[in-house]
Amino acid sequence: MISKCFDDGPANVILDLSKIEFIDSSGLGILVQLAKKAQERQGQLQIVTNPRVTQTVKLVRLENFLSLQPDLATAIAKISGESPSQ
Repeated sequence: MISKCFDDGPANVILDLSKIEFIDSSGLGILVQLAKKAQERQGQLQIVTNPRVTQTVKLVRLENFLSLQPDLATAIAKISGESPSQ
């Protein structure tokens, strides 16, 4: 279902995963697919995460491919091309 949003929606998307407790290989696979779709559309996928999700992404060495952000404000700034507010 979320893949359909990427097909029909805006090229730039922020996905907020900051409240989830666990992500498995299936979830990581979907994130990779969504990031590829965003790139194909000349857009960006910014993923708001938490330390637990970030740790899992780093464990499988996807942190350089997936654009992880610590909070929504930083993700918005990345998409808009601005510097995050301090």
